[in-house]
Amino acid sequence: MATLPNPLPKLAADPSGRSLGLQLPPGVLIDTTDEGPWHEPLLWHAEREVSAGNWAAMSGRAARVGLLPVLVDLGSQGGPDDWELMPGEVSYPGDHDAESVLAELWEECAVGEDEWPGLAGPFALSADPDSRAAEVADSLAEGRPWFKEPHLALVPARRSADIPAAIGWSGPVNHDEDVARLCTVLRSWEDRFGVRVVALGFDRLAVSVAAPPAGLTEAEAVAAEHLAFCPDVVDDLEAYARQLVGERTWCFWWD
Repeated sequence: MATLPNPLPKLAADPSGRSLGLQLPPGVLIDTTDEGPWHEPLLWHAEREVSAGNWAAMSGRAARVGLLPVLVDLGSQGGPDDWELMPGEVSYPGDHDAESVLAELWEECAVGEDEWPGLAGPFALSADPDSRAAEVADSLAEGRPWFKEPHLALVPARRSADIPAAIGWSGPVNHDEDVARLCTVLRSWEDRFGVRVVALGFDRLAVSVAAPPAGLTEAEAVAAEHLAFCPDVVDDLEAYARQLVGERTWCFWWD
């Protein structure tokens, strides 16, 4: 996968990140993969759990040096060093087409449904995407059942949608072996729905949504994309669509 220069190695000698213009709390550099140590750190995460306001305080300064924030869950299934990260098995999100990926996955997953309906939106923004991401991060910091022990992390990535690919996240591996293909969809959601990747767990993903569907017709179109992207979260397409109207956080999990 094509990547930007990685500033994380500097944190080995400068844990506070001052040389990068950061003021980091005590943290951990992660280079553990399914095949042993990676040649450079894949991410940094704080040792303490995230608190409200941490995301907003860190995101702007970190982005200026090529690092993007994400919450990582160190709960019952362990942290990123236990996730069997696979950076060597990941392609580049820019090499794929979002609609082609979704249409292919729809054919595999949407048994009994109609033909692939096509992409939804785009929809009008109801908030600045980065402000919405900070808002959702704060809500997760204050307690959500899906993420038991969220810690603030920094990942070298070009855009928020690329974060799972940048670390070789294997959460959806039973659905799609190349997470970059799903990151291509996330890139498209960034453009159409103001999405930002906010949190990752062993097999869970949460994104903030700055342009959610405003009505049921729009939500049904988005629900079709969700079914292809993550069939495990959709039992009944119509009922699921109703839950998406105005929803600012989309959460996914893969079996």
